[in-house]
Amino acid sequence: MKVTRRQMLALVGGAAVATKTALADDGKIQPGRFNSDQESFRQYRCPDWFRDAKLGFWACWGPEAVPEQGDWYARQMYIQGHPQYKHHLEHYGHPSKAGYKDIVPLWKGENWNPERLMQLYKKAGAKYFCAIAQHHDNIDCWNSKFHRWNSVNMGPRKDVIGLWGQAARKHGLRFGVTEHLGASWNWYGVTKQSDKTGPMAGVPYDGVDPKYADLYHSGNQNGTAEAWYAGTPESFQREWFNRIKDLVDSYQPDLLYSDGGLPFGKHGRNLLAHFYNANSHWHGGNLEAVYNCKRGSNGGQFLDGTCVEDVERGVLEGIKSEPWQTDTCVGDWYYKKDIRYKTATTVIQMLVDIVSKNGNLLLNLPLRADGTLDSQEESILESSAAWIHVNGEAIYGTRPWRVYGEGAANVQSGHFNEGKLRYTAEDIRFTVKGKNLYAIALAWPESGKLTVHSLLGADVHAIQLLGAGDPLKWNRTEQGVVIEMPAQKPCDHAFALRVEGAVA
Repeated sequence: MKVTRRQMLALVGGAAVATKTALADDGKIQPGRFNSDQESFRQYRCPDWFRDAKLGFWACWGPEAVPEQGDWYARQMYIQGHPQYKHHLEHYGHPSKAGYKDIVPLWKGENWNPERLMQLYKKAGAKYFCAIAQHHDNIDCWNSKFHRWNSVNMGPRKDVIGLWGQAARKHGLRFGVTEHLGASWNWYGVTKQSDKTGPMAGVPYDGVDPKYADLYHSGNQNGTAEAWYAGTPESFQREWFNRIKDLVDSYQPDLLYSDGGLPFGKHGRNLLAHFYNANSHWHGGNLEAVYNCKRGSNGGQFLDGTCVEDVERGVLEGIKSEPWQTDTCVGDWYYKKDIRYKTATTVIQMLVDIVSKNGNLLLNLPLRADGTLDSQEESILESSAAWIHVNGEAIYGTRPWRVYGEGAANVQSGHFNEGKLRYTAEDIRFTVKGKNLYAIALAWPESGKLTVHSLLGADVHAIQLLGAGDPLKWNRTEQGVVIEMPAQKPCDHAFALRVEGAVA
């Protein structure tokens, strides 16, 4: 890409203007027992509300929903040859002129009804709800004090995070926000490049225009998505701190999620200390905060026991001693037309497997640009509601048993492994609440009999299939406990048995 000296000087000047207000904050944090010393976070204990909740729903919604082409549109529309580049060229024009800045005003949210959506989420079993506060696209979905590119100034011209929070709390759900800002500096480097071939070869994309330096970031023309947090200047790290602190202080979330490890060294630790101390202050000295971030992710910080580990589109292979979370999506992270969604059965099976291993499931159902779910997404919520109505007691407030389950379906722990899972009636997962053990079959046994090998030697008194009425007949064999299932299924997807006597 060829960028003139004049363009580069303009970019540097634009950077100074863009960060002027962001640098105004002095970095002070709420006093309390947490500070920038990483060891101070070893005091952290995950609150019971999160351990009991098990299921949350998430709305990834912003300008990237407009083209209906899925995640990372704001970056990949600048990569010549990428399908999203081709879509943008055909529908909006060349990114040297019609850039992502021109997509932002098309995000209207004209049919967005957070009250109705929250009713659907709650009925489907959500105990907490999360909203994306800003993606790597650098659009703040709230009334931001430090960034003009926000949802009150443009797009829907509404305080999206504020209205999501009001609706969630009205319906008794814990409220969380997710921030993806840390990677934005490098992620947007492509906006300063140009086509390599064709009639527009060498013509810089609109990221070189100093008028938009505060959207695309200045001076990051060599940034790559793989670099994530690496090489970001001190000015941007301070901007990240100020904007996320503003988000925390303005909306007092119960949960904060970073897309990666905790960003930016001491700036990140200061932000986390502020969140924990402020949350304790809001709750009369009780720490109710949950911070989610990812282990070994793109250069960020992670220390066991200081936060709640998040696994993206993946599950763990066994029980983790500390609570953890899977975040995943029914399709793509942002709305994508004609994508094939996960089935309701897949969603429920994942939930059961994750809960048996001491985890929570955070499930994203992306909204269209107008603020609505499509009919397939609403159908998944309806199926979840029906299943939870029958089987919720085997999920909420439970803890792991001595083993998480049995069966052949298992994968090595890690991100992005969910597509490898295939369950049968031999795959059974266990949860415990009080004196009851729950054995949850991840498919219906076509033979009419379910063998639970892990109950061999257990002091079983009675077994009941949730939603099915009378206790079931069962007997012991050398393989375990064989249970005679009823002729009719009480629900779809997975089947929870309450086992009395197996827990001492």
